[in-house]
Amino acid sequence: MLRVGIVGVGAIGRAIAKAIDGGAIKARLVALCDRNLERGQAFANTLRSVPEVLGLEPLIEVSQLVVEAASPVALQEIAPRTLKRGKDLMVLSVGGLLGREEWFTLARKKGCRIYVPSGAIVGLDGVKGAKIGKIERVSMVTRKHPRSLQGAPYLVRNKIDLSNLTQERVIFEGSTREACEGFPANVNVAAALSLAGIGPDQTRVTIIADPSVDRNIHDIEVIGEFGRLHTCIENVPTENPRTGKLAAFSAIALLKELTSPLRVGT
Repeated sequence: MLRVGIVGVGAIGRAIAKAIDGGAIKARLVALCDRNLERGQAFANTLRSVPEVLGLEPLIEVSQLVVEAASPVALQEIAPRTLKRGKDLMVLSVGGLLGREEWFTLARKKGCRIYVPSGAIVGLDGVKGAKIGKIERVSMVTRKHPRSLQGAPYLVRNKIDLSNLTQERVIFEGSTREACEGFPANVNVAAALSLAGIGPDQTRVTIIADPSVDRNIHDIEVIGEFGRLHTCIENVPTENPRTGKLAAFSAIALLKELTSPLRVGT
């Protein structure tokens, strides 16, 4: 069985661990790692097959696949240390991959892979197919409740207060690279879209704070040689308002695919 180690036991990390522990994924959860060791151990003890709670290096050592479910900041340590050991890596903090081409080179050199789930959006298979031809434009409009955007570096830096917002407000327009720098916990979907398509500098992002919505809404438009692709998804958040449930489901689906003899879709 594929030996999996998970770094981060937040909403997504816990969901993946439970899926493996419950048998939905034909893999073995060998270790967990979390910056809060007590939280990690407490969660590990709720599982039927209790994994070890380890530091990062020991977890990499015992794992064939390391799942990063921590943060973009943590990814800066997790990725190079995992890839240097020749271990596969699944990345949930996708924005942290932008500008890190040296990691792709390292993975190629070491014969391992970096996996990126589709996350909380749909249509990446179509974007990857469209990229074989010419793509003229890729754009995404994200609409979220203000509470899920609070604390974002872009808002802090520009002294934007959303606490008393009563109607929708466009708070950001720019490239995916700029969006991921300003909203690292909110736009991993845009990073995944840019990696599947025409890159983070050409993929345009608009972020709208809307107090009337209770879901994270993403509208994507792709125009190119193939025609036009338009998708819209309204995600139910997890207990973490920044993260949609589909993000966790997507990671679990990718793990199932990695351990299945059948692969469907691009």
